[in-house]
Amino acid sequence: MKAVVWHGVGDIRVDEVPDPKILEPSDAIVRITRSAICGTDLHLVRGTMPGMQPGTVLGHEAVGVVEEVGPAVRGFSLGDRVVVCSTVGCGTCSYCRAGYFAQCDTANPNGPGAGTCFFGGPESTGPVDGLQAEYARVPFAMTTLVPVPDSVSDDQAILVSDIFPTAWFGARLAEVGRGDSVLVFGAGVVGQFAIASAQRQGAGRVFVVDGIGSRLDAARAQHAETVDFNREDPVALVKELTGGIGVDRVIDAVGVDAQRPSGGPAAEKVAQQAEQFEAERAEAAPDASPSGEQWVPGNAPSLVAQWAVEAVAKAGTIGVIGVYPPGFSSFPLGQAMNKNLTVKMGNCNHRRYVPELLNLVATGGFDPTAFITQRTDPTAAVEAYETFDRREEGWLKTVLEVSA
Repeated sequence: MKAVVWHGVGDIRVDEVPDPKILEPSDAIVRITRSAICGTDLHLVRGTMPGMQPGTVLGHEAVGVVEEVGPAVRGFSLGDRVVVCSTVGCGTCSYCRAGYFAQCDTANPNGPGAGTCFFGGPESTGPVDGLQAEYARVPFAMTTLVPVPDSVSDDQAILVSDIFPTAWFGARLAEVGRGDSVLVFGAGVVGQFAIASAQRQGAGRVFVVDGIGSRLDAARAQHAETVDFNREDPVALVKELTGGIGVDRVIDAVGVDAQRPSGGPAAEKVAQQAEQFEAERAEAAPDASPSGEQWVPGNAPSLVAQWAVEAVAKAGTIGVIGVYPPGFSSFPLGQAMNKNLTVKMGNCNHRRYVPELLNLVATGGFDPTAFITQRTDPTAAVEAYETFDRREEGWLKTVLEVSA
């Protein structure tokens, strides 16, 4: 079968690889009909999430059809349409039973202390071959698969595999409640869904910070109040718009690949931290291998964390869903402590949220397909990765149409 395969930092290819097989009684084989490219995948190719093993199939988002099940899989039949949750959980350990599927004690073959197991990730997460392929082996299928209602299309369902639940989780981490003012950093597709999630969890006002015009336009279409960090100082402006107090809640949907402002008043301030940011980038991506403007790690790794702490009101809450790799240590801890802030972060417990979000889509409460901006065949996936990596205007979410 064909699959998108990681060969090294800055080196991904569409290869012919062996079809997956049932390895454990709880496995299922799924024929993929839709997959997608995520910002997390870019971290792996840029080198800001280290530890990838050459030959690993990439991708952690998929919708498909059950083709084969192991003897322990009793709730699914051949031909069932399913969403594959991005993180893997056994469903029976104490963490899964408490809803912390991303911290399952069993799924990660590296042991209970290894943390999240997800598809297409580095060695520390399994590794488990990913979902940008024609077929995939799904461990712990009874937990990792969720049936797709007949009224939900594949295009709708693919966005509930990872992006929508991650953003929903981010709003929950930030403790968004009725009437809250919420600031979302990053207007990529996760940020767009964070806006939608915050609004549906009761936010009174939602602000969003980004530097790409088409992303800000999409946020404005959701009635978010937009801030272009290349033209305005986001912290100063948000404080001005909130009577000098700051926002109640912040969602960081950017992470370690944050970019410095290219102009405006914020650029002048950030320029004073250039040496600090370069040291952080070397720490976050020691094996980075840029090729011109391709696969370049973010040049201000801790900037969003800094802005988040500065822009949130005293006693406010920050939810972090942007990726920061193990070993990354820059965070304005003292300032956060002196403001009595609550900071929550982590990998999404997908299985906890996927069923209710599928139901929201099925009942017409939200149609996520507006955020699909590109479609491509898997054979053109490398070119799509390259364009997405360059942060070109108009790119939010690329869906890989694998099969009918």
